[in-house]
Amino acid sequence: MNSRSAAGTSLRTIQAVDRAAALLKAVADSREPPNVAELADATGLNRSTAWRLLATLDRHGLVERDPRTQRYSVGYAILQIAAAGDYDALIRRSRPALERLAVDTGETVNLAVAKRFNLVYVDQVEAPAIMSPNWLGRSVALHATSSGKAFLAWLPEEEREALTPARLKRYTATTVTTRRELEEELETVRREGYSICAGELEETLYGASAPVLNERQRPVAIVSVWGPEHRVPRERLPEIGRGAVRAANEIKALLG
Repeated sequence: MNSRSAAGTSLRTIQAVDRAAALLKAVADSREPPNVAELADATGLNRSTAWRLLATLDRHGLVERDPRTQRYSVGYAILQIAAAGDYDALIRRSRPALERLAVDTGETVNLAVAKRFNLVYVDQVEAPAIMSPNWLGRSVALHATSSGKAFLAWLPEEEREALTPARLKRYTATTVTTRRELEEELETVRREGYSICAGELEETLYGASAPVLNERQRPVAIVSVWGPEHRVPRERLPEIGRGAVRAANEIKALLG
């Protein structure tokens, strides 16, 4: 093979990967599962090329095609890749927003991400002169923390049901222990844009959280502010929650 042919083959291979990546991003960015025609329009590909590339992505589990609707969603392999990865890039981009929020509120700020079937804290910023327990690497009690409720609120109903048993573990007197009560609270979270926790995991621990949402309105990370009740009384939680929303939106813009 001459050098020109080799270069052409290399270029075609790169182009194919580029097109496949564009399709995968288009699937992930769509608010509702798209079909082939919609994905072809979004990426500027003809339908036959888009269909062949989607079939390849489907074969590798990177996308999934609903046999009934012929629409595509992100595949299980993407979730496996995300669960196995680290979060250094996310942490670097998010840190300035978290630091500003810690200074503004005077309280500890955490960043949590979904890892396999759980929510895990991956970064923590303490406000000046504040010493707090280190929550890094700890899993989140989804129904008993503001982080967990901010995460659950934007998941599809079937995913929420898979992650929360009908009878929820009680940690304190204020812990929600039935799915019906939890669903009512999650409706409020979606309406307000943030969640709160008032002594539901630990009696003296109060906080508020907001999700970093992608284009499909799925939570990719959770911003949380928390502290002891004497510094973070219930009356402060709406103000803190709105601050968490602003920080989450700032992070979303950086990730976009």
